[in-house]
Amino acid sequence: MATIGQRQGAAATAMLGLGVYRPERLVTNDEVCEVLDSNDEWIQTRSGIRTRRYAGEDESLVDMATIAAERALAASGVGIADIGTVIVATSTHAQHTPAAAPLVADRLGSKAAAFDVSAGCAGFCHAVSVGSDLVRGGNARYVLVIGVEKLSLFLDPTDRGTAFIFADGAGAVVVGAADEAGIGPVAWGSDGSQSHVITQDRSCRDADADHPLVVRMEGTQVFRWAPFAMADVAREAIEVAGLTMDDVDAFVPHQANLRITETLARNLKLPEGIAIARDVQDSGNTSAASVPLALEAMLRNGEAKAGDTALLIAFGAGLSYASQVVSIPPVAV
Repeated sequence: MATIGQRQGAAATAMLGLGVYRPERLVTNDEVCEVLDSNDEWIQTRSGIRTRRYAGEDESLVDMATIAAERALAASGVGIADIGTVIVATSTHAQHTPAAAPLVADRLGSKAAAFDVSAGCAGFCHAVSVGSDLVRGGNARYVLVIGVEKLSLFLDPTDRGTAFIFADGAGAVVVGAADEAGIGPVAWGSDGSQSHVITQDRSCRDADADHPLVVRMEGTQVFRWAPFAMADVAREAIEVAGLTMDDVDAFVPHQANLRITETLARNLKLPEGIAIARDVQDSGNTSAASVPLALEAMLRNGEAKAGDTALLIAFGAGLSYASQVVSIPPVAV
């Protein structure tokens, strides 16, 4: 029997650079309520969201992903020619084939392996773990990981459960070898028995069969699940990284809802002084893009700095979830 050779990669990996893209169009609660039967006070009380960003009609998901990727490459100092794999985490690429990742790779001038990850709002944390394992396994020198969504296309503006929550944006990181580990082991899983909680269906307001399926969510069920079940997942991520909560400088959960973030933080009993990401207030819920966007906001606002230790956790449709401890990468200026 022939002996099959295997590659061996880096002993340790890290996120080497971060880049994001936020669409120019700022949408206030008052604008949302021009169609939605609600008001600014109700939306802020329920979700903490004050504003969100929508992509322009001529601004595609691939456009946003490409810009974020270019900025991550610039921040990392890694050239596109050295990228071995491009992974795009998204739930809103409007077609099954081709995937978004090969289109982004082509825009960047790359023939790298490229594929999409569909894990709902947890997609970015899934993709970071996959990218890290590719580098450690020797199958890529550098991996470009992108979380991107154009959720404004998938909303029913009259749905009081979703219309004010979701938004658009993109965030990307370059994953590569490091002298010291900057990406901890992932704690992840799924619960398909609750797959009905976040779904997509045909909008009753639009009989056009070509219109994208709209997002539906049982918000109460999500709130009952996420802040409590995810506390155990976050603790597991800390434990498998060989750390304690006292080692963490920043807590960056998926920006689903400010009430979920605050309840999860309380359940974790975070030590005093840990910075907590609250980008949902200004950016809404951008699903797979929310964690990198929140990281960038913390860096921009001086709440965290490159090299700080951050606990990431994301959760969403599936229900899927993933958490890991990382060293915060530098961001493109």
